[in-house]
Amino acid sequence: MEKETLWVIKIGSAMITNGGVGIDYSLLDDYASQIAQLQAKGYQIVVVSSGAVAAGMKRLGWTSRPTELSELQAAAAVGQAKLVEAWQMALQKHQLTAAQVLLTHEDALDRTRYLNIRATLNALIHHNVVPIINENDTVSYDEFCIGDNDTLGALVANLIEADTYIILTDQQGLYNKDPRKNSDAKLLHHVRAMDPSLLDMASPEGGSLGKGGMYTKVKAAQKAATSGTQTYIVYGKADNGLLRVANHEEIGTQFEPEDTTMAAKKRWILNQAHVLGSVVVDKGAEKALMAHKKSLLPIGVIAVNGEFQRGEIIACLNEAGEELGRGLSTYHSQEVQKLLKTPSSDIINKLGYVISEEIIHRNNWVSHQ
Repeated sequence: MEKETLWVIKIGSAMITNGGVGIDYSLLDDYASQIAQLQAKGYQIVVVSSGAVAAGMKRLGWTSRPTELSELQAAAAVGQAKLVEAWQMALQKHQLTAAQVLLTHEDALDRTRYLNIRATLNALIHHNVVPIINENDTVSYDEFCIGDNDTLGALVANLIEADTYIILTDQQGLYNKDPRKNSDAKLLHHVRAMDPSLLDMASPEGGSLGKGGMYTKVKAAQKAATSGTQTYIVYGKADNGLLRVANHEEIGTQFEPEDTTMAAKKRWILNQAHVLGSVVVDKGAEKALMAHKKSLLPIGVIAVNGEFQRGEIIACLNEAGEELGRGLSTYHSQEVQKLLKTPSSDIINKLGYVISEEIIHRNNWVSHQ
């Protein structure tokens, strides 16, 4: 491969626990083997793994999913440790390391937490660690939770700007009508993610172990598409299903976004009507941004206007006050103020920590030219 490809893979409870029987170790071994082969080819993999509540129910001897929140949280607490242990055992056979990451809806809403999560995931990926992500069900509550891991997977795909989001489930993919009720239902192999008719085809009914259904999977595919991520819904027990997706075989249902990841992000940045702040750059930084398509480094920033948080959109002005473009700031405005004309190598001395060498990374920059 010429470049690394970033995948988010979501695996449902029915797959992980073999329909509630218990954690399916042989299936996890198969997934770990495919993940190892993908990593060897240059793919970067993040896993969103359901199964904590189902694994906890098995350990506690419960035969049906509880409805009381405290009981669900208890099952999650018991099952999460078992789930991550199982993933670690499977990945270790291929000299890979698992890392547990538990998220809540608050993490996704709070901009500082959001950026910290992204930085952590990127660091794990950089070190070839496989993040195993789940919603933190032990502290989430119904009024403020992500709700299902299909949606969580889409949020993670948006967060790390994944190229592909794969949902492994107990269905073959999306049919034009419910195959459980219509014998003439046809499997759809290629669809446009934003096609409004897709939700009418999807069933909202979930299994006994999870919260979703095909409806939530289609909604998740559409959410992922807003960042330019393509989504596949694939039968989780298909032979070498992940490898077949990588080989561009026709398997499951592929949801194509309207734009590439970069095009979608740039359109979003440019469409923001209100910008909270700006930075003024010197002639060297202007040339780096406009002519050479480089990142904006602190050494090229000579002034800060307004107040903005990490991850917010700011404008870049040249010394004449003309707006060159916009981008996502890696640092808070007060931090940028301390870093004016500072070499990247000296950030640690000015702040005591380093979030990034750039004020605006080139992937988060859109010029007006």
